[in-house]
Amino acid sequence: MSWWQKAASETQVTHRQRVWLYILATIIMFLLVIPTVIVIPMSFSESQYLEFPPREWSLRWYQEYLNTPRWVNATITSFKVATLTMLVATPFGTMAAYGLFVSGGRMSKMLFFTLMTPMIVPVILIAIGTFYVFGRIGLVNSIFGLVMAHTVLSVPIVMIIVTSALRTYDLNQERVAQSLGSTRIRAFFEITLPQLKFSIVTAALLAFLTSFDEVIISIFLSGGGNSTLTKQMFSALRDYIDPTIAAISTLMILLSTGLMLGLQILGGRGAR
Repeated sequence: MSWWQKAASETQVTHRQRVWLYILATIIMFLLVIPTVIVIPMSFSESQYLEFPPREWSLRWYQEYLNTPRWVNATITSFKVATLTMLVATPFGTMAAYGLFVSGGRMSKMLFFTLMTPMIVPVILIAIGTFYVFGRIGLVNSIFGLVMAHTVLSVPIVMIIVTSALRTYDLNQERVAQSLGSTRIRAFFEITLPQLKFSIVTAALLAFLTSFDEVIISIFLSGGGNSTLTKQMFSALRDYIDPTIAAISTLMILLSTGLMLGLQILGGRGAR
């Protein structure tokens, strides 16, 4: 029996009957990936303008990025804000997910969906509201203000991932530990947390990337010496066409892809 005639799932639908689905998925993936792929060769162009395909190849714009203080300072700020956001959002999101999952009940579900609102409400509305409030208390153009705003966006992501992991976890293990004299906190850290560590690391990584790639809130809240990399990129696109943006975009793509692939490799080794 050839591969086309074999069952693709438990429904006994063969791969041959799913050809239309494979073709559609391939077209969608192509349309999603091709804009990203085009940026990479553009970053190696010698031209003063963005062009594809490049007529001459060069590392000119990577050197421009590394030798320009405003780009370097913005990169340092983005890494600093993203790291702090990860360190704040991960424990808060984990505690919220665990507490609401263990509590159960209608009120817990309402609180869960309330905490999910930053993913539902348009980011521009969050940015405007945050800018208005932070402007009154002096947190605009500050690292602390950016971390707090990005944490609001990152906590729901952490909660979703940790809650999904908790749904496959048997809470009876904690109850057994408590029946043997352990406190709930000790049972959580010694029994539950080790089994959720991969999901928590994944959530932390996504919280980091959410903050690092965030644009709209950064435009409102960052500026001067605390401008993020995405804010600088937006300003460069608005004021003039700078091919350095293509080089930075390529590095950001490699960073995000590398982190996710590394996480999957570590997760696969851990599972084995």
